[in-house]
Amino acid sequence: MPYYVYITTNPAKTVLYIGITNSLVDRMAQHYANRGSTQTFAGRYFCYNLVYFEEYVDSKAAITREKELKGWTRAKKEALIANDNPDWTFLPT
Repeated sequence: MPYYVYITTNPAKTVLYIGITNSLVDRMAQHYANRGSTQTFAGRYFCYNLVYFEEYVDSKAAITREKELKGWTRAKKEALIANDNPDWTFLPT
């Protein structure tokens, strides 16, 4: 079963959310359904647009990578996204 480390953003592309999942389709649907909810960070900031993801076969490797990315500066995260998705196009799932 694959695992994904992903980055979502809000429609204005001003907030980034990093997460891990084993189903991008289901997780993006959850983020979209929770938009505007004050119960979660992604919901509060409308982070439901997928702009970047990496696939892993091992959950531990994915968790390690998620933690690594969360420790990065905003500039470094932006550079990572721009390397694969220069226009920050919202990716389909």
